[in-house]
Amino acid sequence: MAAHLITGAGSGIGAVLAERLAERGDDLWLLARDARRAAELRERFPGANTLVGDLKDPAKLSWAFGHQALPIELDSLLHVAGVVELGQVGELPVKAWQETLNVNLVAPAELTRLLLPSLRLVKGHVVFVNSGAGLRASADWSAYAASKHGLKALADSLRLEEHGHGVRVTSVYPGRTATAMQVKVHQQEGAEYDADRFISPGSVVKAVLAALDASRDAEITDITVRPGA
Repeated sequence: MAAHLITGAGSGIGAVLAERLAERGDDLWLLARDARRAAELRERFPGANTLVGDLKDPAKLSWAFGHQALPIELDSLLHVAGVVELGQVGELPVKAWQETLNVNLVAPAELTRLLLPSLRLVKGHVVFVNSGAGLRASADWSAYAASKHGLKALADSLRLEEHGHGVRVTSVYPGRTATAMQVKVHQQEGAEYDADRFISPGSVVKAVLAALDASRDAEITDITVRPGA
């Protein structure tokens, strides 16, 4: 039975990913921002383990984990959680930058650092669900794109550093996906939301699972997923 730790399992891509892995009979470890959220996740995913840690405050993750039982062996660490705040550089306050960078970049780096010993034991896999914004930046997307460009750099460096330990690293770059985040983006853009125009979360999950299931003689490093015709 493989063990997976997932961030962002409460909705969207993370929720579907947790469902698919649970259907396979795998062992789930789900990160929640507080005890109430952890209880909700355990109710939604019976048998899942939960860890409490706030991605908005990555400096406290080490302390929080020091008071909880962590997985001894971890087959995959799946970074799915993320936040977005649109706005022009001339208008975005520092708080928006700090929260975006903390959740989307600094917290994934710290989580990875804390869980690397468990990943190295079984030659595990780290998957970063990035974004098309991690490959190119558009107007009004500066903070989000900066965090996702940084996440790409984190993954690329980690891959080279951990190759000798047998830890594989994959970045997945979805285009616009039909999630609650996309609803928020459309609200900020003042545009009408139509889920049928975008990628379903399940399609992104298929890409993640393809990377996880690749034979040991191969490492799928980067996957780009775009809306179909």
